[in-house]
Amino acid sequence: MNAFGQGLALGLGLIVAIGAQNAFVLRQGLRREHVGSVVLLCAVADAVLIALGVWGMAQALGDRPALALALSLGGAAFLAWYGWRAFARVFQASRLQAAPEHEPLSRTAVLGQAAAFTLLNPHVYLDTVVLVGSIGAQHPPAAQWWFVAGASTASALWFSSLGFGARWLAPWFGRPRAWQVLDALIGMTMWVLALWLLRSAFNW
Repeated sequence: MNAFGQGLALGLGLIVAIGAQNAFVLRQGLRREHVGSVVLLCAVADAVLIALGVWGMAQALGDRPALALALSLGGAAFLAWYGWRAFARVFQASRLQAAPEHEPLSRTAVLGQAAAFTLLNPHVYLDTVVLVGSIGAQHPPAAQWWFVAGASTASALWFSSLGFGARWLAPWFGRPRAWQVLDALIGMTMWVLALWLLRSAFNW
């Protein structure tokens, strides 16, 4: 798997989860209210955080092989745990609900809410800056651009699908079975990436 593919797979695996931000984007799509602005804000914010994480981690690692090994092992452990949680959700009946609102909101108010859901969530920084950054920093400098592009593309594709495809996707997301299948795919992807990190760390 090349750097772009790894970034894409990791980005999709982390972002495709039931959460407040996804529910908000889906709700705006159902309301057809400032959808493009919301999708753009969420995608750009993710891309900036991913880029800062990858190149910040690359600079921090420098010539510190011990730190690189520690981050690789920590990242592999986190991905394995994340995959296990995804497999555990397969046996739970979950669904993504976007409660409709009847009063229209201004573009400023909507973007303020989108920014809050995106930037005030601590998991965003753990996922994009720390985890994605530490994995992307393992690649050579030339490949880091492709990794960032892949992970950013994953965010853009997901938010665009949620926002612009909300009317078609909402019934599908409302079925627990659909999320169970999706979680199984996420679990397998995370475990494959965890194994890739271990192979890179120990040169298997």
